[in-house]
Amino acid sequence: VQIRDPERVLKSYPHELSGGMRQRVAIARALALDPAVLLMDEPFGALDAITRDQMGQSLLEIWQRTGKTIVLVTHSIDEAIHLSRHVHVLGIKPGRITESLDIGLPYPRDLSVTEDPEFVRLVVQLRTMLRASHQPGGAS
Repeated sequence: VQIRDPERVLKSYPHELSGGMRQRVAIARALALDPAVLLMDEPFGALDAITRDQMGQSLLEIWQRTGKTIVLVTHSIDEAIHLSRHVHVLGIKPGRITESLDIGLPYPRDLSVTEDPEFVRLVVQLRTMLRASHQPGGAS
């Protein structure tokens, strides 16, 4: 995780840091414990689009460098496809996996992958799966 000016960050209170910097610190803190699995629940949800993209790219680089299993919960279809090898759709009640989608896009990935026709096809497929899981009588 790239933290610019770490001396300043170390001397700052959390409320003095930007949202992106808080997320970088949180990821660095989690990685310092060297977990086998990194669990992340909407880690980039409160960030602006540019910072969100940068953080996603950093997460991909961390995964490629460490090989750690990362479980990422997101409501962003693009983010799910860009950052994942597998996407699991959770039903609304009870919350269980109702559908799964393998993402076969090659690595290394950067944001240019979002312009790939296969990426667009996967977005449409995942959106269709999500709609079906939220329909009355659909997967629950």
